[in-house]
Amino acid sequence: MPNLSLIIPVYNEEKNLPLLIDAIHTALAPVTCTWEVLLVDDGSEDSSLQVLTELAEKSPDHLRIISLRRNFGQTAAITAGLDKASGEIIVLLDADLQNDPADIPMLLEKLDEGYDLVSGWRKRRQDKYLTRTLPSNLANMLISRVTGVPLHDYGCTLKAYRRDALEGFRIYGEMHRFIPVFAHALGAKITEVQVNHRPRKFGKTKYGLERTIKVILDLFTVKFLVSYSSKPIYLFGGAGLALVFGSSVMLLYLGVRRLLTDISILMSPIFPLAIMLLIMGFQSVLMGLIAELLVRTYYESQRKPTYSIRKTVNLPEMNPEK
Repeated sequence: MPNLSLIIPVYNEEKNLPLLIDAIHTALAPVTCTWEVLLVDDGSEDSSLQVLTELAEKSPDHLRIISLRRNFGQTAAITAGLDKASGEIIVLLDADLQNDPADIPMLLEKLDEGYDLVSGWRKRRQDKYLTRTLPSNLANMLISRVTGVPLHDYGCTLKAYRRDALEGFRIYGEMHRFIPVFAHALGAKITEVQVNHRPRKFGKTKYGLERTIKVILDLFTVKFLVSYSSKPIYLFGGAGLALVFGSSVMLLYLGVRRLLTDISILMSPIFPLAIMLLIMGFQSVLMGLIAELLVRTYYESQRKPTYSIRKTVNLPEMNPEK
């Protein structure tokens, strides 16, 4: 069983693949652990799969190929690699040669210091500033502030994980960049190191400005899942109480004004607004209670734990779901 698994999503990178595999062999030559490389072809439209197959035939001890039926996206490709990986340590990197495989030993050394996740930071990015670097920097600042996990570069695929830091959650859509957030929510120790970033030689980038918009939309989902998935009443109930409070203030103002100036409450446009907010507030609280029942049913019916154990002493290993 390999101790290290490299997972590389591949989409239309036929010219980069031979150089990438050579760089990986060179980078991992001094590494003492056993390793494997899982290259996930995400429905490439060029000859990437053929190139991967030929490379795997030359290195059957290290290269494994996973070919998806169509282009499902980077997150799905990473998930497929995670499902098939056997290593205790997982390293993710891109296939476009912008991530430098020579940085992998540095990430592994950092894991040995006791961290569960080591994130790469492309401090000197070799991308176009206005369309790639600047939007990415702004998105990273927003994600760090909202999630409370301060990383400079969420978009850098080059990261190293202990396998147990990836257990307890699944990623969908384009959530792979938020893996550190989910891992942190389960108690993983996270650090960040500067890594090399190289300009793209072959092919073209698959991302543009629209990616930043998707990141912001995904951030709403991540914040809810991390902060409120186990206690949704805090979100819905809090919003409901705020609406009820706002409505009460409006009604109190109308009542006081009626006493002082003899102006009709019912004729004011504020009155229907206050009633609408009051109704919405009660509905939000009720939604929170229903969500609480669903969460409790989910955990209790599947016997899922609401905690995550790092290690035990003088206790037999047990499956927490049993």
